[in-house]
Formats: sequence, C-alpha cells, structure tokens
Amino acid sequence: MRVCRICSSLVLTLLLFILSSCSTSRPGGDRPLNADGRYDSEFPSQNVSGYLERIAESVKMISTIAYYRTYDFPEEKEIRLSDLTPTFFEEHEGDVTYVTRSMSGTATVIHYADKHIALLTCAHVVAFPETVITYFIGRDRRATEFIKGVAIREKQTNYVGLLPEGGEVEILCIDKGSDLAIVGRRFDVEPPISPAVFPYPLGDSGELGWGTFLYLFGYPSGQRIVTRGIVSNPNKDKRAGFLVDAVFGGGFSGGIAIALRDGPPHFELVGVMKIASARSFFIVTPPRDDSGAEYDPSVPYRGDIYVERHTDIEYGVTQAISTESILNLLATHRDQLQSRGYRIALRSVNQ
Repeated sequence: MRVCRICSSLVLTLLLFILSSCSTSRPGGDRPLNADGRYDSEFPSQNVSGYLERIAESVKMISTIAYYRTYDFPEEKEIRLSDLTPTFFEEHEGDVTYVTRSMSGTATVIHYADKHIALLTCAHVVAFPETVITYFIGRDRRATEFIKGVAIREKQTNYVGLLPEGGEVEILCIDKGSDLAIVGRRFDVEPPISPAVFPYPLGDSGELGWGTFLYLFGYPSGQRIVTRGIVSNPNKDKRAGFLVDAVFGGGFSGGIAIALRDGPPHFELVGVMKIASARSFFIVTPPRDDSGAEYDPSVPYRGDIYVERHTDIEYGVTQAISTESILNLLATHRDQLQSRGYRIALRSVNQ
C-alpha cells in the first residue's frame, strides 16, 4: 500500500514538472520556451483584436490631386520638342484647358513629436510628373516627333484623412526607385489628442519565409480594413522584396504588412504593399456614349470603332517593399529630415 502511494506521488510530481515546463516563458516577454525566434507561419492561437485595433489607428487614407494646364495641338502644326519655349506657350494661351489627376492610397504614421507628424507611403501615390508630353502615332504605330499635347503641373495637394488642421501634408522625401515616400507637416497648434503612431518595431523582411503569416492594413476603396495573407517568393530581389497572395483593391498601395515573431504581442512591420500584378490589352470598341445607350449584340455594329487600352488586375499576386528599403530611405534623407524638425527613429528589432 505504501509503495503504491509513493508511486502515485512520484507520477503526480512528474506531471506537475512537465506542465510547469510547457508553460514557462522566456525572460522579458510572453514568448513560450519552445519559441524558435522566427516569424510565425500559423494563425495566432489567441485573440489579437486589441493589438490590431491599436495598429489600425496609425493607418490613414491619403489622397493626392494634381492640377494641370494642358495644351493640345493639331497634327498639321507639326509641333516639335524644340518649339516648346516660354514664348511659344505665351502665344498659345488661348489653347489652354485645365484638368486634374488624382490618386488615393494608404499612409502610416511613423513619427509624431513637437507638432511634427510623418507618414510612410508609396511614392507612386504622391509622385505626379511635372510635365507630360504626348506624341502623334504614325502609320507604323510608333510615336512620331510631332507633339499632340503638353500638360504642365501647376499645383498638387496631398490630404491625409482624420488629421487636424485640414489634413494637408507635403512630400518630405521620396525614392521613386524603391517606390517609397515620407509625407508630413508641422501643426500650427498642438492637437488636443496626439496622433496615434505605429506602436511596434520595424522587422526584417530578409527573415521572412515561405508561408509566413501576415496581417495587412490598407484603405481599398476608401475603407480602412485589415486582411491577411501569406508570403511567397521571399527575398525575390536584392532588397529582400517579397510577394503576398492577398486580394487587394485600389487604394491599398502604401498599406503595411505585419508579421508575428513567436506569437502575440510580438508584432513587427515587415513591408509596405506596393502594387498588384496586372496585364494590359487592347480592345476594339464603339465611341463613348454618355447617354447610357446600350448596343444589341445580336445586331451587327456598323458605326465608328476605336481602340482602348484595358488593364486587368491579377488578384492574389501583390508585391511588397522590404524593410531594408525603408531603412535606406530614412538613412539617405536623415539630415534633410532632421534639419526640418523630423527626427524619425523607427525602432528596429536588429538594433
């Protein structure tokens, strides 16, 4: 009897030891003892809504409008690039029309201090060209030397939603090669509530693996959303860019990709969503009709025909910009930013 009691006591002690070992955390955090230090490839096992809500507060919609003065020339005038002098434009002021071009995307607050706010976004969301020149097409379907039109940018405004004092921001620095930009402004008055800044460190895109699980934040169609995706083709270029399988709509450019390293609450910013893959093609079409009339496909069409370029987004294949590119942008423009009062210091897990 006594032997049985001793055996039972030993079994109970062993079980308690095993359970205690399984639940032990590493010092300085909630990471389990069996944490491998890698980015997770599985859905988190606990509720993370509170963490995601905090991240979402730093994600904003950005809208850009460019105003252009345009000149259109008939083909018989045979206008060449060498003709475009200040005097030439003065002589053609009567031919001027005004048009606007717009773009919307996503920007994330990465800095706020001393009334200075800075947000990270994609360059193509805010980088409208200063001058656009179009040429007539010849019979060989190539551009001729004769200019069809010239558009000159006169003004550009960038707005970030839910910011104080109207939300207008300026481009602080830009790198079109990596497709990244930082926009921001200095508030005239300290806001009653400080803008929410992205609360987690900058990770390392080079450590992402096939199947790494991601949370993605953006503003498709003007709506702030969080969705999920997994990494494909990690380190696909020299700057550790990667692909994501998530389905995006217009406005997600500049959205952020968040990974978990050994479970919540260890979130890290690992990339900026750049652009969805797309394919372009040409179709033959009737002229545009604003009356809303429809064509009967059973009746042969005998009117004028035109060629239009169409672009189809290949949903499920989206490119992401790496954290290496983000750090390069900040390092390249650090002195320029600091001279204007922006001491941006993204906390990095590798520092």
